[in-house]
Amino acid sequence: MGIEVDRALGPGLLESAYQKCLFYKISQAGLYAEAEKPMPLIFEEVRLNCGYRIDILVENKVVIEIKSVEALNNVHLAQTLTYMKLGNYKLVLS
Repeated sequence: MGIEVDRALGPGLLESAYQKCLFYKISQAGLYAEAEKPMPLIFEEVRLNCGYRIDILVENKVVIEIKSVEALNNVHLAQTLTYMKLGNYKLVLS
């Protein structure tokens, strides 16, 4: 689905455009998905909102992190790993 959206839209758009289209395609496929899912940090039993948000979470299992950049770098990987750790998720698409 991601490749289909990328091919249809082409390069050069903001991340939010790809996110909305991919979310639409995932929903149309009958999968449960949440866009911009907040990811709180739990510290000493206190739930802290640190501004983390998963682009799309599919079936409460797969983290999709969308990037509209020429190349991925270490900060993108760190962001994705943070979401996986905070949510105890095992699968990610970036």
